[in-house]
Amino acid sequence: MTISVALVGTGNAGRLALTQLIDDYRFELVGVCVNNPDKVGVDAGILAGSDSATGVLAVDDLGAIVERSPDVIVYCAMGDTRPIDAFNDILMIVSAGIDVVGSAPGGLQYPWGVMPDKAIAKLEKTAHDNNASVFITGVDPGFANDLIPFVFAGTCQRIEQIRCMEIADYATYDGAEVMFDVMGFGKPLDETPMLFLPGILGLAWGTTMRLLAAGLGITIDNVIEHHESEPAPEEFEIAAGVVEKGTRAAVRFEIIGMSGEREAVVIEHVTRLRDDLRPDWARPSQPGGCYRVEIVGEPSYRVDIMPTSAKGDHNHAAIVAALGRIVNAIPAVHDAPAGIRTTLDLPLVTGNGVFVGAGAPTGEVGLR
Repeated sequence: MTISVALVGTGNAGRLALTQLIDDYRFELVGVCVNNPDKVGVDAGILAGSDSATGVLAVDDLGAIVERSPDVIVYCAMGDTRPIDAFNDILMIVSAGIDVVGSAPGGLQYPWGVMPDKAIAKLEKTAHDNNASVFITGVDPGFANDLIPFVFAGTCQRIEQIRCMEIADYATYDGAEVMFDVMGFGKPLDETPMLFLPGILGLAWGTTMRLLAAGLGITIDNVIEHHESEPAPEEFEIAAGVVEKGTRAAVRFEIIGMSGEREAVVIEHVTRLRDDLRPDWARPSQPGGCYRVEIVGEPSYRVDIMPTSAKGDHNHAAIVAALGRIVNAIPAVHDAPAGIRTTLDLPLVTGNGVFVGAGAPTGEVGLR
């Protein structure tokens, strides 16, 4: 049965979700909500980068989208800089008995032990009262550091540590708000960006810590944060703007989840704006970037995930992967029990419906 869907947010993430929502035979797109006034009244097909009209015109009123009563709303609005607003949006949606899958707010990937108990209880009660489910995910935090580690952890006889890494060049990422305001690139090294304020790293990746701990049956007793930055040796330009000499041009940070005296779960990021910066930090296994999962145990593993795309570089491919995970989870979330759902709750999402070739419903990748 076709699932009626609406999309909220058409930025770097939402636009890619929109492409699949339009083309995938499993879904009927019934609404699009935007924040940019220039996009209001624009056909969804145009917003997705297509020349084909869908007849679905963008609006800037979430309430109007909710009134259309889709089965599921795909929520891809910015959550990093507006977590409370994003949470309230999700609350409004589930109050109407509509399921949610999306990329924000990140705390809902696994909120227990991360978000205030009062907020969790409010959303859970609203979801249960209105028979609605919520599933929030991404790539990192997201499937690269929950789904992938769990797959390999399930083959181990003993585990001492799980480390999940993102090693990437962000020079081609054009999200200025994330790059400059959240991560502090292009800013003086003595200026603390939002990401490095005390507790923010642990909050942002606390969902991953708690989710992995829950799946492994351990307790995270303490979270340690560490970060370091490297200045630009000269002025240079990136997709999001200009990075002046001496300002932040590379960062490395760790969020270490302690179980007793052991560094049980570690999230590490190495983010450069130029490949030649800090060659002593971890290097990606393909040009541009990769995600890496390292398990110390019996057996031990080092698994590199290297997303690529015919339509863009590693940064584009990673966003496509995150949105593929989100959109392909829609049927499972729509069928799931009410409440906040996580990777631990959902059945294996196999990509049913997106295979190209013989046996596909239309002979193409879920296309009508």
